[in-house]
Amino acid sequence: MDLKCILLIVGLVVFTGTASGNKPAKPNIVFILADDFGFNDIGYHAVNHNSKMKTPFLDSLAMAGVRLENYYVQPICSPSRSQLMSGRYQIHTGLQHYIIEPRQRHGLPLDNILLPEQLKRCGYNTHMVGKWHLGFFKEEYTPWKRGFDTYFGYLTGGEDYYTRYRCDGAKFCGYDMSTEGGPTNKTYGEYSAHFFASKAGEVIKSHNTSNPMFLYVAFQSVHSPMQVPESYSKPFAFIKDKNRQIYGGMVAAMDEAVKNITEHLQAAGMWDNTLLIFSTDNGGQTLSGGNNWPLRGRKLTLWEGGVKGVGFVHGKILNVPNPNVITNNELIHVSDWFPTILSAAQCQKAPGTQSLDGYDQWNTILKNARSSRSEILHNIDPLFVPMYYKKTKFTNSTVRMGFDTSVHAGIRVRDWKLLTGEQGMDSWVEPPESHVSTEYHDVDQLDHPGYQMFNHKPVQLFNIKYDPEERVEVSDLYPEIVDELLARLVVYNKTAVPVVFPPEEEEADPARLGGFWQPWVK
Repeated sequence: MDLKCILLIVGLVVFTGTASGNKPAKPNIVFILADDFGFNDIGYHAVNHNSKMKTPFLDSLAMAGVRLENYYVQPICSPSRSQLMSGRYQIHTGLQHYIIEPRQRHGLPLDNILLPEQLKRCGYNTHMVGKWHLGFFKEEYTPWKRGFDTYFGYLTGGEDYYTRYRCDGAKFCGYDMSTEGGPTNKTYGEYSAHFFASKAGEVIKSHNTSNPMFLYVAFQSVHSPMQVPESYSKPFAFIKDKNRQIYGGMVAAMDEAVKNITEHLQAAGMWDNTLLIFSTDNGGQTLSGGNNWPLRGRKLTLWEGGVKGVGFVHGKILNVPNPNVITNNELIHVSDWFPTILSAAQCQKAPGTQSLDGYDQWNTILKNARSSRSEILHNIDPLFVPMYYKKTKFTNSTVRMGFDTSVHAGIRVRDWKLLTGEQGMDSWVEPPESHVSTEYHDVDQLDHPGYQMFNHKPVQLFNIKYDPEERVEVSDLYPEIVDELLARLVVYNKTAVPVVFPPEEEEADPARLGGFWQPWVK
């Protein structure tokens, strides 16, 4: 055989992948998103913070991967999911306020070219299993119209784990389970963590490995309602707090489900070429079993307990030792996944792609290089009223550096974090299994031990590097830092689009739509 033939054969092997001819040059990407999973609820945090939560399989992935210990998400689900899918802050998509409600004509704007649409252009087969929660009033807003080849999951959020039934108020109730072909209830009675893992397995098994795969698994776990097969919660029977006891089982079931998904990947011969990303969508909801100790606050707040997320990346492509004792402490935000995944996939943005607020962090993850970002806009929400409490304290406009400090907002610049306006629940909640929780559950009262009245000031400043628990408010000591961060809020606010939060409509009633939550506007 002459030299030209040898070079040609070598070139073909390099181009098509390994000698088996089945593995694409680009990595498979599996993104697993947990729902309401608290900072103190993954095993490798829990063991150091008086928690009894156990996640042996997630721990094993994280310990052989890159743990992200300076990683931030949004404090509630729709905004986090929107930033993951679009790479844009919610002030640039109209999603500044709360979630997308089931009966709203509301969704992640169509002028955003979403992550799966980008990856499809680069040769990826794209699939989604799980919770969408980014709008569905028109079919154009559904996941199967926004870049996913296949879909199986919830369009809203908060469903029954077995029946898929959910109500919006007392009057509007129906089943929430859809595929790209329309509503279905074939999985009625099966626990959602189990069937989501099973559906992911079906996608993996049927995947043509000559193309790379993007699989987005957005678990319902561990969001309320508090439901899990008894065999999972039984090991946590020693916990007196019933919600926490059930929550422990829900965490264990999710941990097992992730393990099952990786076993499907291994069986399909795809695991060695898969980049697996795990993230929570927001901080834990302490009223529903979650825990963020020792961080302050919970889901729905801009305190660290609401926005500092559990996250890690695993894959042979990272070439990390096992076990890996090194953590990544670079500043990373959920909006960064959009450009970072495109970089890992060797995928150029599509022409006309929206301007991004996320940064490419692939070298930060792959090589532990310095983060590309030095600041995070947590949010600016002029409509914010804290849930669970009946009144707000900041009703008078006070403008400083051109920013109305009565507005609910938060920004991180370097090690400094500034909060303005009302912040809602502001206490530190210990794991109920370690001590009697300090949190009071009567949400109709303000004057109780769990609602510690520290947030009287419309402007609060913390140094997160030296005070990660936000216990020492220092705005009076560093007025120049306050002014610098307020000036940054002004810059961001000038780029904000109007808040979109339309009224809810009776036309969306599932009773009008065959008993299912599904698109109602033609």
